[in-house]
Amino acid sequence: MSDSATNTPATKRKTRVGLVVSDKMDKTIVVEYVARVPHPRFNKIIKQTKKFYVHDEKSEAKVGDKVRIVESRPTSKLKRWALDSILTH
Repeated sequence: MSDSATNTPATKRKTRVGLVVSDKMDKTIVVEYVARVPHPRFNKIIKQTKKFYVHDEKSEAKVGDKVRIVESRPTSKLKRWALDSILTH
C-alpha cells in the first residue's frame, strides 16, 4: 500500500446528524439517528433508528436540538461519540 492510500485517523471518523432525546445525565446526551436504507429483499426505503450516547463536555445541547456527532475513542462503557456542533436549537 502506498503512503497516499493511508488515511489519518481524523479522516476516518464517522459523523452523524441526529436529534437529542435526553440530556438528563451529566456531560452526556442521547442522540437518536434515523437512517433511510433500502430493505435488503424488497428495496423499499425504510427508516432505521439508533440511539447513541454522546459526550457533551459543556452540557450545551438540550432535548429537541439537532446536532452533529463525531466518532471518538471510548469515553465510558457506552459512550463512543462526541458532540461536534449544534445545528439548530
